[in-house]
Amino acid sequence: MVSELATRIGAELLGQGADIEIDEVCALDEASAAGISFVSARKYLPALRATRAAAVILTPELAAEAPCACLVVDNPTLAFARVVELLHPRRPPPAGWHPSAVVAASAQIHPSASIGALCVIEEGVVIEAGVEIGPHCVIQRDSLIGEQTRLVAAVTVCARSLIGKRVLLHPGAVIGREGFGFARDGERWIRIPQIGRVRLGDDVEVGSNSAVDRGAIGETVIGDGVKIDNLIQIGHNVEVGENTAMAACSGISGSTRIGKNCTIAGAVGVAGHLEIADDVHFTGMAMVTRSFEQAGAYSSGIPAMPSADWRRSVARFRHLDEMARRLRRLEEQVTELQDAQPRSSPERWRENSDKTA
Repeated sequence: MVSELATRIGAELLGQGADIEIDEVCALDEASAAGISFVSARKYLPALRATRAAAVILTPELAAEAPCACLVVDNPTLAFARVVELLHPRRPPPAGWHPSAVVAASAQIHPSASIGALCVIEEGVVIEAGVEIGPHCVIQRDSLIGEQTRLVAAVTVCARSLIGKRVLLHPGAVIGREGFGFARDGERWIRIPQIGRVRLGDDVEVGSNSAVDRGAIGETVIGDGVKIDNLIQIGHNVEVGENTAMAACSGISGSTRIGKNCTIAGAVGVAGHLEIADDVHFTGMAMVTRSFEQAGAYSSGIPAMPSADWRRSVARFRHLDEMARRLRRLEEQVTELQDAQPRSSPERWRENSDKTA
């Protein structure tokens, strides 16, 4: 019922409909008479006024606009996430091994863990209580998978990786592969063996087809609560502080250290061996080529513009050095002319007045 949900998420219930049974979450414009939705901003007011949902989660200032029961909270998005967990709980797979899984004799697997079809668990692996290993996953030798961690499917955990508790690794994630390290031998590239490992903290999430490279020497460290979106590359020996979040298609080059509570928007590129302070926020497509020691928001890149304007701008880029040199010469000429001009009568009068005083 609506009233029960309000109690479970700590919301204030306003309006009619406290006894309506709720059986699904839905979008405002696709809501049913048994559905619940949420509003996070005023731009959704038209959809809110027209919704057919039985109840809506929203902030106090929007409650008067709703045509249905209101669950009033300060953070509707967070409250909605909790409602989704309550109404649509995930069913964990049964404990045990699928018959097609290949498990080394020396692997230590807790009886409550679940190993899916076609998985490979190598020598020396430790899998703790409540772990779920989905189909087609590979856990290489001497790795540790912490309690309640879930590998959805086709995840590769390379040798000696340490995965914390309640970690979520989405399909295609690769943890602990050898990083991009090469030395020149004449015209050839020779691989530098990467002999370190990866350490993921507790409550980390890694998105689909993202990669976290092992340390060349030492560890690549991903702190507790870090959230990594899809298609992200994290180089060797990178350190990411607690509760930092990275959006899709970003890349972090080797040996960079990123602080706590940072946000890295989509398609951001971060160069190597940099120091990024706590609470730094990079907007989309920023190119980070230096260290940032102060918290704050930082941007770079060129916003999209009409193609004709962009072509004209690009054509002028090649002339910027010449234009700068011409401007500098003009400034020098203006300065020379000013120095050569005799002072005006008012200037001489002020000078004589000063002497008289």
